[in-house]
Amino acid sequence: MSSSFTHKLDQVLSRHSELASLMSSGNIPTEEFTSMSCEYAELSPIAEKIELYKSNQQETIDLQEIFDDADSDAEMRDMANKELIELKKKLPILEQDIRLTLIPKDAADEKNAILEIRAGTGGDEAALFAADLFGMYRGYASNLGWKFKIMEASESDIGGYKEVIVSITGKNVFSKLKFESGVHRVQRVPKTESGGRVHTSAATVAVLPEAEEVDIDIADSDIRVDIFRASGPGGQSVNTTDSAIRITHLPTGIVVSQQDEKSQHKNKAKAMTILRSRIYEAERQKLADVRAADRKSQVGSGDRSERIRTYNFPQARVTDHRINLTLYKLDKIITGEALDDIITPLISEDQASKLSEIDW
Repeated sequence: MSSSFTHKLDQVLSRHSELASLMSSGNIPTEEFTSMSCEYAELSPIAEKIELYKSNQQETIDLQEIFDDADSDAEMRDMANKELIELKKKLPILEQDIRLTLIPKDAADEKNAILEIRAGTGGDEAALFAADLFGMYRGYASNLGWKFKIMEASESDIGGYKEVIVSITGKNVFSKLKFESGVHRVQRVPKTESGGRVHTSAATVAVLPEAEEVDIDIADSDIRVDIFRASGPGGQSVNTTDSAIRITHLPTGIVVSQQDEKSQHKNKAKAMTILRSRIYEAERQKLADVRAADRKSQVGSGDRSERIRTYNFPQARVTDHRINLTLYKLDKIITGEALDDIITPLISEDQASKLSEIDW
């Protein structure tokens, strides 16, 4: 273990102890106390792991002394050796766990997410594939107990989606889905193909952290709101009232339209939620690009034009190109049942990349 890593652990313990002392003094303003309480609560589980690690380290030293002492009882030395073997297995695991805990957190990880899926190249087949991806994420969300709600949908003539935007709420949604952004490619025989030839189509996925008003403050002067008559399916009233909303964020040029609700007010609220999330993600992406400028590799930049995954139906194969992972369980992945088999390695790869950048 390096001296810089040891110093980092001591810093965490020192700060944890300092916060406990300050909060118990009783003369901290309420606002500062609240901030300190949050920091203390965040550091507490890390401090516990560090204390356990240091305790195991000291126990290893003590046991090693017993084992090295030729005058010690043979039975005692044997017991010490057995405990040493177990501790030497535990220490590297505990150290790695602490290192992962110390990786700077993505402030958006605990947020809910806005999922956007759009059909790409491939016409009707691309729209059908977009619907398959929609089903994959819906199944995955259901397995994790997340709420999955359509905010906007544009269906194709044969039952697929030209575009669908979904709100997903639950525990750590964005942290699990943030590497799904990019181009998803499918290789299969389309339902519309009579000759049995395999076609390649694509759909684009964007996963945005759902921003709250405290995250992104949008001034009224920065937006233009256009109201128009909704079109498409939705019943008689949706076509006879000016309830659809188009909001343009003037500084960035981002445009969001909503017409799913019959209420103009509800459409505007939905549109503002999506707009805040797109602006928030754009700001995050700028910071990520700056941080990544010197990186040799990344799990994913979040670039929607980056081809990240191929779903090959004839071979029942799914390949994630960023980490060269290939799995032959397409049937379970496309339902969401086995999507974690891809998401977990992506998260691990990202953690490994971040660990390698930290100067311990």
